[in-house]
Amino acid sequence: MSSSERYRPSRAALELGDAFYDPVLPARFPERILRFRNDRWAARVGLEELSNADWEAHFARFSPLPGSLERPLALRYHGHQFQSYNPDLGDGRGFLFAQLHDAEDGRLLDLGTKGSGRTPYSRGGDGKLTLKGGFREVLATEMLEALGVSTSKSFSLFETGERLSRNDEPSPTRSSVLVRLSHSHVRFGTFQRLLYHRDAEGMRRLVEYCVRHLHPDLGDAPDPATALFERVVERAAALVASWMAAGFVHGVLNTDNMSITGESFDYGPWRFLPHYDPGFTAAYFDGGGLYAFGRQPDAVMWNLARLAECLRLATPERRFEALLERF
Repeated sequence: MSSSERYRPSRAALELGDAFYDPVLPARFPERILRFRNDRWAARVGLEELSNADWEAHFARFSPLPGSLERPLALRYHGHQFQSYNPDLGDGRGFLFAQLHDAEDGRLLDLGTKGSGRTPYSRGGDGKLTLKGGFREVLATEMLEALGVSTSKSFSLFETGERLSRNDEPSPTRSSVLVRLSHSHVRFGTFQRLLYHRDAEGMRRLVEYCVRHLHPDLGDAPDPATALFERVVERAAALVASWMAAGFVHGVLNTDNMSITGESFDYGPWRFLPHYDPGFTAAYFDGGGLYAFGRQPDAVMWNLARLAECLRLATPERRFEALLERF
């Protein structure tokens, strides 16, 4: 592999231990046709010199990046979906593929996938992504980044030569595999799983990981869990405010779609408003309008309250309600 001197790989996720993920194998695809390559962000992480063959090897065949994770990891998490708790989640059609550092600011970044095949959490699904779904994520991330919204980045998209059947698209439809770049794939649901199992030690370890690698300026905080929550409240408030300013509707604001770094990610039925309408919904299955445009701040605040419930397992501090009011 040809990489620049700015390439800095990481294996930080391994510090969490085996209880947080399952090693998995990527799917084998009959075709690998490059449809999108983010050269601008490739340069930010020192991968701009990859040849087309190397790009395919790493982001369609998923050969490990040197010095990073040796095997893909399907992350474990739970979550509230439309405010109903679901303990049967986890990475069902994706995995954490690699970690590396931003060459400009040094922050840790994750390369995760969507449509890379079945995992232990696929729940009967095929683990694949339609080409339409892949392009929709590229369009969402490119537009939101241009508008100044804190968002994951679409890093790579390959068409994979399969025919998929979906209820919400004319089928059979074309297939793809996406690689997403973000500052973390740790979700609110990652914490919820630990609360569900009353795993206080795991919760403390996760808090320590988030502070050390994702919010290192909080390293001297006397109570890391409380400091982390305060930071996440600030980031989440800024995020949803930027959605509202942009006229963006995420569509599925479940707790497993909320990142601990305050980035928008995992784009499914997103929309931009055709005209101002607080009741506008993006998801056809959101019949009650729970995640309508005008209700997004309420939804995010509700999710933050669920995160506070989890963090109480890691600290005797009880200032979470007051911090949440700052939202």
